Amino acid sequence: MRQRLAILDDYQGVAYDYAPWDQLAADGIDVTVFSEPFEDEEDLVQALRDVSIVVAMRERTAFPASTLHQLPKLKLLVTTGMANPSIDIDAAKEQGITVCGTGGSATAAPEMTWALLLAAARNLQFEGNAMRAGRLQSTVGFELAGKTLGILGLGKIGTKVAGYAQAFGMDVIVWSPNLREETAAAAGGRKVSKDALFREADVVSVHVRLSDRSRGVVGEEELRLLGPDGILVNTARGPLVDGDALLRGLNEGWLGGAALDVYDVEPLPADHPLLDAPRTVLTPHLGYVTAESYTRYYGEAFEDVRAWAQGKPVRVL
Repeated sequence: MRQRLAILDDYQGVAYDYAPWDQLAADGIDVTVFSEPFEDEEDLVQALRDVSIVVAMRERTAFPASTLHQLPKLKLLVTTGMANPSIDIDAAKEQGITVCGTGGSATAAPEMTWALLLAAARNLQFEGNAMRAGRLQSTVGFELAGKTLGILGLGKIGTKVAGYAQAFGMDVIVWSPNLREETAAAAGGRKVSKDALFREADVVSVHVRLSDRSRGVVGEEELRLLGPDGILVNTARGPLVDGDALLRGLNEGWLGGAALDVYDVEPLPADHPLLDAPRTVLTPHLGYVTAESYTRYYGEAFEDVRAWAQGKPVRVL
């Protein structure tokens, strides 16, 4: 009996460019690619009702217990990356669903962070749009050399961002739960309190892992400390920042600006107020969207599916 595999959220239509999915036909697996996000849980369940294998791209589509319970034929769920908070792994295991992951890029997200930081410092998105409208040099940017970068969360990504900051001649300060002073120093930074981070930094970049404890870790108090000349950069997860406070800060002028690649709701709705907020650089969660990342994501997802089909699953979460 043949099985159905669904590749989800292939927005750019490139899944077949990075893995030989057609080879799975020899394993009795038929592949369907979905290039648009699902409207809601009902739409998702209806589309995947007869699917036994799903390849999910990061957190673009959520699989909570309520969804998994409506997919009794699902037997393998592959996520790109080795962690995905949008998947209820415990519920999957209880239902007999194998969940596998893939490797990823160590540099894609840090480089995206720096692209946003530079774009915010020089108002690139605003100036590019202004030039297309016939206006030249509407704003005055600032140089990074001699400025202070505050890094919220010193994991692998935060550590790389700290290294880039030193190359640009910036001072680096760091706050993270349970951070040790020697760890901050080894990354080229100085450990400070959370309040001091937002008070002293010219730019704060968020790199905390999203959890129940870290949700809303950047609120109105922190944004007001960052102030009317400060820039917030977020390439981690949208819910780490209080979205309502962020909007108020931008619209009322007590926050200098924001450069964002992640949002509370993704894709960002066309009528979302952030799209009209001043002093912003906004990108559609491009942090992991590189040829190098996709080569590993799709290549290893293909390996996961083939290994599972042969009874020897790999990279099981």
